[in-house]
Amino acid sequence: MRAKSFLFALSFSVGAIFAFAQELPRFGSLKLLTNKEAVVQLQGSNTINYRIDVSSNLFDWQALATLRSTGTNQYTDSFAPYLSSRTYRAATLEGTNILTGDHLSTPLGPITLHPINHASLVLSWNGLTIYCDPTGGATPYKNLARADLILITHSHGDHFETSTINSVTNTHVVIMGPQAVFSGLTAAQKTVAKILTNGATAAFGDITIEAVPAYNLTNSNHPKGVGNGYILTLGGRRIYISGDTEDIPETRALTNIDLAFLSVNVPFTMSGAKAVSTVRQFRPGVVYPYHYRNGDGSYTDLNALKRQVGTDLGIEVRLRPWY
Repeated sequence: MRAKSFLFALSFSVGAIFAFAQELPRFGSLKLLTNKEAVVQLQGSNTINYRIDVSSNLFDWQALATLRSTGTNQYTDSFAPYLSSRTYRAATLEGTNILTGDHLSTPLGPITLHPINHASLVLSWNGLTIYCDPTGGATPYKNLARADLILITHSHGDHFETSTINSVTNTHVVIMGPQAVFSGLTAAQKTVAKILTNGATAAFGDITIEAVPAYNLTNSNHPKGVGNGYILTLGGRRIYISGDTEDIPETRALTNIDLAFLSVNVPFTMSGAKAVSTVRQFRPGVVYPYHYRNGDGSYTDLNALKRQVGTDLGIEVRLRPWY
């Protein structure tokens, strides 16, 4: 993947907005919402990949997000309320199987975070592609790089499908999951699988994977010790993927989490109010509420969750479309 040319830059400073163009034939815009989030709009040619970079001083730039252009594109920067100034620029990207999504910076290159659906997500870092709980067949993943590592949290059908695993695997794939998942794999899949129980740690290249508890306190849908959450350490950054869990003591006790994917639904994981309390307890730098379709088919009110987490602790809440 190569950045071809910078296209535009947009800035705001203490509520004042200014913008300047470099090479962009169709101009992008920026606006501040009433909650001080910044909405960056990019107008570009269809089916071109763009990366948006951000800086607070015009010298040090970090990748913010990669988009697959559909003409007019909009990105909401939910970290903007914590800063007095922010400048954006965009670049075209050349290459194949470019993963779109938000970025998390590391000293060894950005991590790309790509929601799929419900509990399924894809991460990429330093040429490695990680799938978590892939389901839904081949279609949701048809334009993505194949998986080098697949993490399965537990054996429920909305998290675990052997047919989908077959459709997304690379030739050298490694699958990791708890015993119940291993037992449900095909014979061929078991040859590349590793069992991780709560408390176990594994390495995959320069990535460390810790299996942490994920269970219910108030019902028996997810018994203790059966399913996993995961903490991935990549380039010194710690990413927590909760799996299906209530607001258990082990989650509340987590430390130094840079980014968290947190299941928020009832009755199978935790309510919005419990999620707010949990997030404010373990204080990840960024949190993505996911798995937020409730048992009755409704959706958790994520805007209310975001308001209640607030800005006083500096926790960035990113709301993304998982359905």
